[in-house]
Order: sequence, then structure tokens, then C-alpha cells
Amino acid sequence: MKILVLHRVPYFKIEYHRGMSHDRHDVTYFGTDQALATLPPGLRCDRVSRPGVRPVFEEAREWLAHRPRDFDRIISLSEYELLDAALLREHLGVPGALPAQVVLARDKVLMKQAVGDAGLRVPRFLPLPRFLEGDGPTPWRGRTVLKPHRGASSEDVLVFDSPPLAAAAIREGRTGIARLDAGEGREDFQVEEFVSGPIRHFDGLVQGGEVLVLSASEYVNTCLQYAQGHPLGSFQIGCSDEMRAWVARVLAAVRIQDGSFHLEAIVQDGEPVFLEVGNRVGGADVVAAVELATGVHLPSYELRALLGEPVADMLPEPPAGRRRYGWFAYPGHHLAGGEYLGLEGEAVFRDAPSVVAWNELPVGAPLPGHITYQTGETVLTGIVAGDTPEAVRDWMTGLFDSLSVRTRPAAPALSERVPA
Repeated sequence: MKILVLHRVPYFKIEYHRGMSHDRHDVTYFGTDQALATLPPGLRCDRVSRPGVRPVFEEAREWLAHRPRDFDRIISLSEYELLDAALLREHLGVPGALPAQVVLARDKVLMKQAVGDAGLRVPRFLPLPRFLEGDGPTPWRGRTVLKPHRGASSEDVLVFDSPPLAAAAIREGRTGIARLDAGEGREDFQVEEFVSGPIRHFDGLVQGGEVLVLSASEYVNTCLQYAQGHPLGSFQIGCSDEMRAWVARVLAAVRIQDGSFHLEAIVQDGEPVFLEVGNRVGGADVVAAVELATGVHLPSYELRALLGEPVADMLPEPPAGRRRYGWFAYPGHHLAGGEYLGLEGEAVFRDAPSVVAWNELPVGAPLPGHITYQTGETVLTGIVAGDTPEAVRDWMTGLFDSLSVRTRPAAPALSERVPA
């Protein structure tokens, strides 16, 4: 096949060669210079650089207008470029998911509408313009969440004590979100009721609408807390037949038929409440944790599914003596502008026999200026194993309670230093 990959996620996070033969297929990677630099030097492929100043669909369409080429498949494994890939498929007449299908797994309002229409519980919600224009009370009282339709990593997510307080902050331009406070971009946001309870994520693989792999995990802390500077992790738990059926109904509602998925829900009074879903693998070390538990490297089998290869009979057997795994990440973006000096309280955890991976920033490294779960960018990431979910959870909460980060102000650049 001739395959075009819209390349954004660093290569080591996907390892494309594990699921797609670069000797048998003609593969072209289209991405910024920074993204293309993550490709292995000896990989047989074409590398096409794009400026990265406009949406990838627009830059790809312009490139192909000047250098026409045919492709059998167009693939993106980045949440941010799934819709661009769909638009390009539609533009070129290439098989695969099209925009009307993909947008259901990108837009949080549309996906909640679809899941609610399927008879499953979702938080009560309103698009922000309707919320602000409404004459009567909202369908809920109490804590209220403001979030973008298509955001990620809990950026620009706020929680207010009540709908009136949320409305006042937005109307008076004091949310702290620059474009909202400037009176712009309201159509890109929504509000919803705050639902309390344990938050779980479900990760797996689907082909032809059939769920082939499913892993369930529960968070320690929340993604919003991570955005605010607190550590985050999750530990694998069991998954009942009822929960498997619920996951399948959600995926069918949002028309995720092929590829990986990452689905989040809150469990309230024993009932799952849908939060959001993506047609992609989970971030942080979700992929590695799922592979350790199941033997399945999700991106590899997702690529096979997207190329139309039957996957069900190719899946490996789970490892013998199954254990539970969890991933953890300690943020640094809330300390941006400083240099990393090390951790305190970590020694007993770093050397624990249950630790599978421990990835710490080198001393002197600059702390990230944006929210990231990426190894090599944030302060600490890792994976831990245990015989039970409770063992993994308790180890992780102990780590979070014990750990602190030492920093110092970043040294000024040479051009900024004042001679003595």
C-alpha cells in the first residue's frame, strides 16, 4: 500500500514499525521538522516537512496540489489531527473514517448528545452560548464545570460552585481564560454539572465495531488536579461483563468502529456516567501499562486494523501470572521558569521491587512551560506493578504523599546576563 501518516506524536510513543511493514508498504510521514526528527534514521520511508503554521489538512492539501500523489490509506494517531486526516480522506477519496464520523469522538457536546441519545447517563450540560442566553435556571444546581469542546489535558477547565457564579465570571471576563475574558470563542466551550465519584478510564482496541481488547483503570487524583500541579496516576482494576457491555454501547453511539479508544467515566452510586471518549490511545504510560497486562501493544494493532488486516486472531495470549499495573506522573508545568534540582522523599519508592519504570528529569533541566505527561519533559513518570489493584493504588498514594520537588530559578541566557 501507499500510506500517508500525519506525523505528530513522537515516534517512540507509537513505534510504527511494530504494526506496519515499511519494507512491504510505501510510507510517507508528513509533519513538522520537530516531529520528523523523532523518526529512526534508518527507517525506509519518505519524509515530507510542513511549516506547521496552519492546520495540517490545509498544508497537506497545498503540498499535494503542487506534488500530486495517490494514497491507499491516510493515518493519524494524534487526537489533534484525527479530523485533519478525515478531511484529507474525504478530499482525496481515500477509504477510512470521514469527518462526520470522526467529529463525534472529538467534540464533547456532540459525543454527550450521542451517548445520551443511546440511553446512557451523561452529565447534564449546555453549550456555553445557550447557557449564557438562557432565561430560566439550568437543569442542575451546585458545582458547574466549564470546559472546551475539543480540549485535552484539562487545559482551560474550571469548576465553579454554582451555575450563577460560572455565568457571572464568564460575563464579567474574569475566568482567567484569555479568549473568553476578551469575549471571544464562547462557541468553543460548554458547561456541565459536576458529577462526583471515582473516575475510571477504559482503554482498548475495536475493529469492525467489535471490542477486541479492553483494560479498565481507576485514577488516583484527577486530570484537572494534574493541570493545577498535583501528581496523577491510575491503577488497573477488574472489568465486569456489565461494564464491558456499557463500553461497547458507548463506542457504538459515537461510531468508533476501528482503532484504539480511550474512554473516561465517573462511577456514581454504582452507575457509570459518561465523560468523554477518544478514538486514540491514552496518554502518559497507558500504552505501556496495557501491554504489560495484556501483551497487546495497542498502536501496533490499531495500525493493522486501520490497514484492513484482521486483528482478532493475531492478538497474543495474556502474560502468565497476570499482575496489575499502574502509571504515575508528577507535573512540572506549574513550576515553569525554574530548573529541576531533584526530588525529596523518593528513595524508598525509586528502589522498590514493584517499580517497572522510573523516568526522572536530569538535574538542571528546565521545567516545562506547558501541561505534559511526556517522559523527558515532566518531572517524573513511571510504572509500578502489584498483585492486586489495592496494592498498586496504595503504593501510588504513598508516593504522592511523600514526594516533593526541589527547584531553583532558571539561569538567564548569556545574552541576558549583566557583566559584573
